[in-house]
Amino acid sequence: MSSISENVDDRLSRLPEDILSHILSLMPTKYAVRTSVLSKRWRYSWMFVTKLDFDDIHPYHDEKALSKIVDRVLKFCKTSKLRSVRLHFCDKVVSKSSVSSWIDKMVRLNVCELDVQLVLLELPFRLFTCKTLTKLRIDVSADKYSVWECRYPVNLPCLKTLDVVVYTNPFDNAFRLIRGCPVLESLSLEVIWCAHNGDYVFNIPTLKRLKLTNITCGYAVNYVVLRVPNLEYLYVGGMLGSWYVMEDLPSSVEASVSFDCLVSSECTILDLWGQFLKGINGVKSLSVKKLLSSSPLPTFPNTKRLDLKDLWDSGKILESCPVLEHLCIEKVVNYLWNEPKSVPACLLTNLTTIKFSTRKWQKCDMEFLEYMLGNAEVLKTVTITLENFFIEEERRVCAELIELPRASSHCEIHFTVMTAKDGRLQH
Repeated sequence: MSSISENVDDRLSRLPEDILSHILSLMPTKYAVRTSVLSKRWRYSWMFVTKLDFDDIHPYHDEKALSKIVDRVLKFCKTSKLRSVRLHFCDKVVSKSSVSSWIDKMVRLNVCELDVQLVLLELPFRLFTCKTLTKLRIDVSADKYSVWECRYPVNLPCLKTLDVVVYTNPFDNAFRLIRGCPVLESLSLEVIWCAHNGDYVFNIPTLKRLKLTNITCGYAVNYVVLRVPNLEYLYVGGMLGSWYVMEDLPSSVEASVSFDCLVSSECTILDLWGQFLKGINGVKSLSVKKLLSSSPLPTFPNTKRLDLKDLWDSGKILESCPVLEHLCIEKVVNYLWNEPKSVPACLLTNLTTIKFSTRKWQKCDMEFLEYMLGNAEVLKTVTITLENFFIEEERRVCAELIELPRASSHCEIHFTVMTAKDGRLQH
């Protein structure tokens, strides 16, 4: 057995230094450093890793011990370019000066991707003018008193991805960063407490992906203005507490909406919701977590794919999507199916695919599927997913659905059963 181990060790030791350092880059840095005790050949290999990964998930290390580890690694790091660095100290409070010193050293080592999640943060001047940085994530949302500021002019000529989580007031940091990123393509901004002390204006012609999340909103309502002519994907979630003004939003966008609720004294939720829907009505793909039952819906003339987490007034939204081709519904709560007064245009000419999943079968489920199968004239595939059903109920539901009349002679029905252990059985 020992000879086998020696042979394996010899084989690894004979690998070129760049391959060996790449292998060590795939593990947390604290483990990569430990390989230095294996043999003389391994003693310095960890110093050439291009990926560093630090966290405070260690029951025996306090803040001082963790700081010494990071200090030592950065002191002896010999690589000419750090491909990525992850620095996550979420539970242990490391001094701002230490963090600033570490990030400064990372910039000197030509870091390309930097992911920072800390309780306290002070960013060094060099970071704001880093010419090698292509991806930056900053999360200092754990403490409302730990608001970091962007105090220096920003010029990040190669930054394409920016992910920022702040507790409040993104004008002191996030928006200053955004203005200094001339080639930004992907932006995620999450504000834990949105006090609405100003309008959010996103004037970013290079942007392709945008994710906006407000976890909690104050009672004042601001404006969110989007001037993003090349956007391909838009996600908006959290609390709806803003007027959304889509001044330049292309029709090719895929939009995903996941609003929880509204807290406002100046207007109603239907006003904000209706204004938002009008702003995105040109999208080609739409995913909605919750569709407010009494809200008027605009027409979505370009939407070919629709994902609904539930069936709030699904008949009404079908009438609003005349060219819909793919419908996906994940039912998670009770609902009432209201049959449209007339057959929606998409059922007669465009709808080819339906995916329907449910955890609890109800009478309205059968009513909905019966209507869709009986009126969708070009339907090709219906996939029904039943989650955690007893086998007797599963067989009964499948038998009833198979017997339903179909307007399309080419329509096939497929069943998928998901067990509690996520095992899938195709029927």
